[in-house]
Amino acid sequence: MNLENICHQTCALAKQAGEFIRKESTRFKQTDVEIKSFNQLVSYVDKTAEEILVQGLKTIFPEAGFITEEKTIATEEKEWMWVVDPLDGTTNFVHQIPVYSVSIGLLQNKKPMLGVVYEINRDELFYASKESKAFLNGVEINVKQNHDLSKSLLATGFPYYDFEVMPKYIHALQRLMRESQGMRRLGSAAVDLAYVACGRFDAFFEYGLSPWDVAGGALIVERAGGKLSSFYGDDNFIFGKTIIASSANLYTDFFNVIDESFNK
Repeated sequence: MNLENICHQTCALAKQAGEFIRKESTRFKQTDVEIKSFNQLVSYVDKTAEEILVQGLKTIFPEAGFITEEKTIATEEKEWMWVVDPLDGTTNFVHQIPVYSVSIGLLQNKKPMLGVVYEINRDELFYASKESKAFLNGVEINVKQNHDLSKSLLATGFPYYDFEVMPKYIHALQRLMRESQGMRRLGSAAVDLAYVACGRFDAFFEYGLSPWDVAGGALIVERAGGKLSSFYGDDNFIFGKTIIASSANLYTDFFNVIDESFNK
C-alpha cells in the first residue's frame, strides 16, 4: 500500500474528470437537467464524470469498494472505500456560477486516508494523504493560525431540504455574523473545506451533508493542521451529516457557537 502513489494517480484522474466537466459547461443546456429529489439536480455531466472516475479508481485500487453520489456503481461494504462526488456544486454548474469541484476520498474502516478536491474553474488541485502534508497545486498549505473569531471569515451551506433546522441555523448565523468579519456561502462543501485547509476561510460548518460532500476535503483540512468534528463534538463527520472545520486555535470558540445554537 503506497498512499502517496495512489494519491498522485487520483489527482490525475480528478483533473481528467474536471476537464470533461469544463468542456461540457460550454454546451450544457437547461433541458439537460434532471430532478433527483427536492432541490437535488443532476445531469449527464455528473453521471458521465462519475463513470470516468469509477473506471479510473478501479484501476488505481481494484480492492476498494465505492460510495458514489450518482449510484453509477453499487455500494459494496469493504475495508477500503472510495467516496466520490463527480460534481460537487451541481446547482452552481447548472446556473453557470463558477464554483464547483470534483471530490474524491478514500476511507479505511470509514476513516479518511486520502483526499482530493479539484476546483475546476480556478484549476486548483487540493490533495493530501494520511502519510503526507496537504498541498495545493504542489505547494504545501496550512490552515490559518488565527485565535480570534472576530477576525475570522467563515463559510457555511444553507439547508436545502430539511427546513425544520432553519431556526437553529438562523440563531447560529446571527451570532456568527455579529462576531466575525463575515459569512460566505459558495455552494460546494468540498471547496469550502479546501479553502479552510489553505487559510482562505477560518472555519466552516454545515448541516445535512452526505459522505461524498466531505470525504475528499476532510483529510485535506486535517493534514493542513486543522480540526474537524460533527456538531456534537465527535469524529462522526463523514457519515453523521454535520461538520465543523477550523484551525485548532479557533475550534473551541467556533464550536461553542454551533453547540449553543443546535444542541442547547
